[in-house]
Amino acid sequence: MGARDRLRWTVVDEAAAPAQPTLFEEPPEREIGVGEYRGLEFLHVRAKQIINEVGPNSPVPFRYTINAYRGCSHSCVYCALGDTPVLMSNGRTKPIAEIRAGDRVYGTIRVGNYRRYVITDVLDQWSAVRPAYRVTLEDGTKLVTSGDHRFLSNRGWKHVTGAESGPLQRPHLTMNNKLMGTGQFAGAPPEDDEYRTGYLCGIVRGDGSLGHYSYPRPGRAHGDVHRFRLALTDFEALRRSRAYLDLHGVRTTEFVFKEAVGQHQALGAIRTQARAAVAAVEEIIEWPDAPSDQWRKGFLAGIFDAEGGRNDHALRISNTDPSIIEQITSSLRCFNFRFVVETVAREKPMLVVRVVGGLREHLRFFHTVDPAITRKRTIDGVAIKSDAPLCVTSIEDLRIELPMFDITTGTGDFIANGVVSHNCFARPTHEYLNLNSGEDFERVIVVKINAVERLRAELAPRRWQGEHIAMGTNTDPYQRAEGKYHLTRGIIEVLNDAANPFSILTKNTLVLRDLDLLAEAAKRADVQVNFSIGTLDEDVWRSTEPGTPHPRRRVEAVARLNEAGVPCGVLIAPILPGLSDRPDQLDEVVGACAEAGATSISSVLLHLRPGVREHYLGWLAEARPDLMEQHARLYRRSYAPSSERARVSELVQDLIRRHRGA
Repeated sequence: MGARDRLRWTVVDEAAAPAQPTLFEEPPEREIGVGEYRGLEFLHVRAKQIINEVGPNSPVPFRYTINAYRGCSHSCVYCALGDTPVLMSNGRTKPIAEIRAGDRVYGTIRVGNYRRYVITDVLDQWSAVRPAYRVTLEDGTKLVTSGDHRFLSNRGWKHVTGAESGPLQRPHLTMNNKLMGTGQFAGAPPEDDEYRTGYLCGIVRGDGSLGHYSYPRPGRAHGDVHRFRLALTDFEALRRSRAYLDLHGVRTTEFVFKEAVGQHQALGAIRTQARAAVAAVEEIIEWPDAPSDQWRKGFLAGIFDAEGGRNDHALRISNTDPSIIEQITSSLRCFNFRFVVETVAREKPMLVVRVVGGLREHLRFFHTVDPAITRKRTIDGVAIKSDAPLCVTSIEDLRIELPMFDITTGTGDFIANGVVSHNCFARPTHEYLNLNSGEDFERVIVVKINAVERLRAELAPRRWQGEHIAMGTNTDPYQRAEGKYHLTRGIIEVLNDAANPFSILTKNTLVLRDLDLLAEAAKRADVQVNFSIGTLDEDVWRSTEPGTPHPRRRVEAVARLNEAGVPCGVLIAPILPGLSDRPDQLDEVVGACAEAGATSISSVLLHLRPGVREHYLGWLAEARPDLMEQHARLYRRSYAPSSERARVSELVQDLIRRHRGA
């Protein structure tokens, strides 16, 4: 770690990291810094979006952020071997290597007591060569990933590998963990002639109209009529059927059978009245003497599209024809599906085949037979509750480096081969531009040179509802580059013109350059500045944040902002165990901030996300090895125990009350 890159603090939770634009408008332009910027390089990019929405599970009190400059927020976590299947929004799977930005996949969000599956956008996809590990689960699922990758287990997010102590200590998988999800996905059926024939048999027998009629017709030698018609509200199944018939030499025409009326959808249809074509359809749907596996898969897909459905608890296929029910049940047995047959009493009894086993078996059914209708395959909103045998049985170092792939999604996770898989919420732009997040972090600055013009466009009245925007949630808006580019000032000008509420979190007294503009904006909207001041201890500041303005100067800036009518608070963050958490140290910070008129004072005890954890503990092992045991005890996870966080918070609150005479 370089001297000025010793510690990189991010005070918001990783779930709050804003989703970055997936692509820039054009390749970046490089500029070498001169004069006071000598030693720096600037990458000029034109962002497609400047207002970014935070993750849906974020605990922070804002939804939107702006970051005109990009450093490295945290290290990339590369995921899985390229052929790892990912669950797409249409209920099918796709190898992770083939997924691209803009695709839609399933992720998860927490709702009440459960995580639930939701559809989310893919924001980015990339790859790198990493040492490979193989995780094997009780049901035979095999996951080949990097050691840094994380899965959701019965005990929270776990890295594939880690250590019980030392710099690499982190939550990691053991044989006592069970992963969350449905287990390995079944492979999709090959779309061969047998499958196509089975599909047509199922959908035509389930929903088709087929027959020959004869009646007198004036002027005709005979009154023979031959008719095939298939009418459906779901055009996916209709067009698959038409394509399959075409391959069998049966030409059909497509037409609107019934227009949409009120809440009722339009009904589309295909038909033919050619005698040979109708006869060919009759031949196609004959029951085979010895159905092949491929025919059975196609038949199940076709009859499900015609007569099936699924809700949170059940997957059903209904029909009144005992011969169709017999084919359904024999085909399900062939693929070891468990089911029950129920009778619905009515004038003509309805038989219902219900596949049991919950979501795990429902997904296996969909992937094994591949129905065409997407809406019937949705699992959106379903809780992640499964009895799938997903206990970890082995974790093997394959002792080989392989190309690994990862995707960034709107929820920060995705479903990889049936288990919930974490990803970097916002991929570091440095990595995106083939820069590393170590030595390049301080030297190469990514500058969104069109930030001001993009913001002006995005604040157009019909597109924006005037919601609060936070700045400084990822990188400091008043970092050194701001002295050259003035993007933050330009952003404030646009927000001021729109009377849009905003807040700024910074460590840099350069914010005083814009004091006049901030004071004007504060008269028109809810504007708040917050300074991050973790300590006033000279030695701690020099060793942990040597590239930032002196904390005493930051306290002075708090006073000047408040005097000018710009509400300014203080976030005492991060409080470092063993370094800046003594009562006398905290008393000094609280007292100075209260005297400066800070509108609010709050605190955050150090938390160590993956990426930050490795940097910080690596530095600590060299600078203060005597504190490693304490950190090993406190940081078995990203956060210190709640009891320790509560203790420090209560201490700070007591000091605030004392200094304010409350």
